Amino acid sequence: MKVLVTGANGYLGQGIVKALLDRGQEVVAADFATQHVDERAQKMPCNLFDVQDPYNYFGQPDVLLHLAWRDGFKHYSDAHLDDLPKHYHFIKTMIESGLKQVAVMGSMHEIGFFEGSINENTPSNPVTPYGIAKLALRQITGVLCKQKNVKFQWLRGYYIVGNSKYGSSIFSKITAAVENGETEFPFTMGQNQYDFIDYDDFCNAVAASVIQDEVLGIIEIASGKPEKLADRVERFIKENNYDIKLKYGAFPDRPYDSKAVWGDSKKIEKVLGNK
Repeated sequence: MKVLVTGANGYLGQGIVKALLDRGQEVVAADFATQHVDERAQKMPCNLFDVQDPYNYFGQPDVLLHLAWRDGFKHYSDAHLDDLPKHYHFIKTMIESGLKQVAVMGSMHEIGFFEGSINENTPSNPVTPYGIAKLALRQITGVLCKQKNVKFQWLRGYYIVGNSKYGSSIFSKITAAVENGETEFPFTMGQNQYDFIDYDDFCNAVAASVIQDEVLGIIEIASGKPEKLADRVERFIKENNYDIKLKYGAFPDRPYDSKAVWGDSKKIEKVLGNK
């Protein structure tokens, strides 16, 4: 299969492109720059939204995996709503040109404040511009795909654990702090429980999802179980032999973060052949 991956140079894109290539897929990697993309991919640096005929420009891919998103960790950035029409028109143009399968990266933030296990039927009530924009893109992409009989997957991401300093997660920030020689890291009390999934497992799950077309719709890319943030971060520090300690209580919890939330992993386990 030929898979077009947008946002391929980003933290998630790099690992997902590699996972697709390792599975023998042909990958067209698009981003503003592509210096961090696996050399086996066909690199196409560009401004995605300026491409006039993207379906043909990118070689008529079998699948679009749309990861591109600006300011993903700045939940109140204006970019989320400013860019929403651009994402819509790009995906719409691809579908109208003949694309047969669309997969888009979602986020647990599109659900809003919720406690418990999240699945494809969980109501969405986002409370940030980021979550609102992601929900809107999910809904309109679903409408477009239904109109044109295109296979649609919404890959809802959770809390990804990786030791790259280039990401924006707490784990990346701790790694960067260690490399900068810091011995203390300001932290919340860390009592909220989230669904954590290791970076490589996440990338492999996304790759496995998009190269099949039997499990469709909303797919939780999740471990399926909650864990206290403090426990997972302490374990991360130990796993990587970092000489740094958490300064508990330096920051308050964000008011819109759920106390305990995790993804229902039944669909992704089916994709991976675990059930």
